[in-house]
Amino acid sequence: MVNPSRYFRLRPQMLGGQWSLDEPLDEQGNALENWKEFTSGRPAHVPGRLVIPIDEPGRRLEFSTAGAAMTPVVHVRVATLFAERARADVQLIPVDIEGCPEQYLILVATSLVRCIDDKASREVSYWTEEDERPDKLGMYRSVHGMRIDPTKVGGVKVFRPWGWSEVLIVSEDIKVAMERAGVTGAAFDAV
Repeated sequence: MVNPSRYFRLRPQMLGGQWSLDEPLDEQGNALENWKEFTSGRPAHVPGRLVIPIDEPGRRLEFSTAGAAMTPVVHVRVATLFAERARADVQLIPVDIEGCPEQYLILVATSLVRCIDDKASREVSYWTEEDERPDKLGMYRSVHGMRIDPTKVGGVKVFRPWGWSEVLIVSEDIKVAMERAGVTGAAFDAV
């Protein structure tokens, strides 16, 4: 039985010989204006069909991340799994991967959830006035050994935690479905 109140960080599995994907580009090969748009925890606004160059050739994975923003990129088989189990929580954006005939999509978590449990996490720190970053004031500067409070998540199955949006969180039923499907490239950490 899957516990609906357990959540996991979904991250790339570090494997030898796998491909490495670069930042998504527009159809003309230009860098996107906001390269973190796909990891912000909000729906993305896409200027047309996107292309992802292969930074380093290797074995294709069904779950990868692209570029410095670690944009989640999934094979159409994995995208279908997310669409079936968490349609309201994700945006799936078709993307062409240079030299790859298979279908891939960018996976965007469209919700930010204020759920990090500061006391249960190993260590958290916040941006302060002394840091001279008013744009980040009050947000997390670092989170180590992150734990979340599942009672604050509600019914969301795929999301990014408020203040620490570089982390992608999935519910246990998504994790189990990905493991049963044998999705390559995905690793999970309990949060």
